[in-house]
Amino acid sequence: MTDLANPLRRSLPVLDPAAVPGAPSGLPAFEPLDARLAEYRPEVRSLPSFFVWTLGCQMNRSDSEEMAGRLVAAGATEAATMEAADLVVINTCAIRELAEAKVIGRQGHLQRLKAANPSLRVVLTGCAVRERDRDGLEHRYPAVDLFLRPDQEPELVDRLGLASAQAPVGAVGATTVVGRTVVGVADHLAATRAAAVAGGAVARGSATSAWLPIIYGCDKTCTYCIVPFSRGPERSRPFDEIVEEARTIAASGFREVTLLGQNVNSYGHDLPPEPRFGHIATERWAGRRLDLGSRPDLAELIRAIDGLRAADGAPAIPRLRFITSHPWDLSDRLIEAMAECPSMCEALHLPVQSGDDEVLRRMGRQYTTEHYLERLARIREAIPGITVSTDIIVGFCGETEVQFERTLRFLEAVRYDQVFAAAYSERPGTPATRLADDVPAADKRRRLNALLALQEPIGLERNREWLGREVEVLVDAVARERSHDHDAAPAQAPAQAPAIVGEGSRADEPRGVRPRPGEVALSGRTRGNKLVHLAGGADWIGRLVRVRIEHAGPYALRGVAIG
Repeated sequence: MTDLANPLRRSLPVLDPAAVPGAPSGLPAFEPLDARLAEYRPEVRSLPSFFVWTLGCQMNRSDSEEMAGRLVAAGATEAATMEAADLVVINTCAIRELAEAKVIGRQGHLQRLKAANPSLRVVLTGCAVRERDRDGLEHRYPAVDLFLRPDQEPELVDRLGLASAQAPVGAVGATTVVGRTVVGVADHLAATRAAAVAGGAVARGSATSAWLPIIYGCDKTCTYCIVPFSRGPERSRPFDEIVEEARTIAASGFREVTLLGQNVNSYGHDLPPEPRFGHIATERWAGRRLDLGSRPDLAELIRAIDGLRAADGAPAIPRLRFITSHPWDLSDRLIEAMAECPSMCEALHLPVQSGDDEVLRRMGRQYTTEHYLERLARIREAIPGITVSTDIIVGFCGETEVQFERTLRFLEAVRYDQVFAAAYSERPGTPATRLADDVPAADKRRRLNALLALQEPIGLERNREWLGREVEVLVDAVARERSHDHDAAPAQAPAQAPAIVGEGSRADEPRGVRPRPGEVALSGRTRGNKLVHLAGGADWIGRLVRVRIEHAGPYALRGVAIG
């Protein structure tokens, strides 16, 4: 109560401000309850709306979630389209020439957007930003204002001046030398990831499935690959931090987690040995030999995450996956963990790249087809019915018709569920540039199409094995409509474009699903990563649904929910 008799004790009435409806969260946007104070209202801080365009692998998608989360935490808002944004972040892929060409092709459009909106800023990051190429980046990407290597992505908010005028700039990114090339290193990414997770600054793109990066960079010797020169040497995250993030993901209600790394199953070799891991006494079975004793590996990590339990005793995370594996590190310990842990999904992506040993040698893969087949037989024996996918490159330097035919015969023998195929494209800065790119583009195109034609009936036969069976489907999307419901053949792939055999561009369409009133066309995945279309309620997103398979195409299954 105000004391009017004593002016020394007199106080002013306090008028509480009310939040402005629709104001972005985290911003000090207030409207006074008393209109007389309107002139004293603080101005809303002007922050950009942003759009993140992501190309390439799952690791890029995870990195984009982290960048988007940091921008939101700083007070920025996400725009629905590139055209509506004040800030465009492009997370690039440089594994194939086509991905870089897409970004280069958008430069004119971005410059027109900047002419219409002078405040628009464009940031380019991802594998296209390599230290050795910095001098030429402005010429290749004239619409870009800021270039960040993958290891510099945590600096995005600070570099843009959105956090604080006193914020540290350049505190994360560092460089090292691989061969004679200066590259970024991932030494600090584990700490910045932990901070982002603890601060809620990861804007996950799905409420059902979550990416969980466990190792950054690459130590492998593949002559065609730019990743070691764009992301630097392998750096594993601390074991306990990963398990804690998995626990946080489980508590948030996610049903599926995918452990990520350029070579995810090489996790842990660079971590210091600890007594608690003394039961791990092993060496890498192929490639560059490593002593892995007393260090955590992917098998140990899977067992720890699988050991997280809900109140009913079931796995806290019902489905656990990992990608991408390298045959060097597909150890018996890992195979045993996959077979014994109930949350581990019965699916494996194991790139082979070629079915010819001489081509594999030129690729620097450091295993033979015999070694690869031995590992594959071991895991199929341990996990009957496991679905297996792979990567293939056709037309690599010096590949003859006979060597390509060996790859076709290899696919016939293995009978993959899915094949991700691409024609070789030379990537500047890779060791393969010292080899002659001597397979004509027309031959690359022909070989790629021949591989597609071979794999399609194999994929169809593999999918027909599921007819009449009941499967568990994690529903994750409302499927797109299509004008007809028959299965179509895949389009012929251009020589430089990656093609997916077993999951084509039409694979995410509802393919003959006819929803009843109140239903929509849905899609989801089996534990074996098979794509399934079905009809059901829109509220089924995120649910595990029992489905009876009634139709099999070469790229997807179709079924009816039961029970």
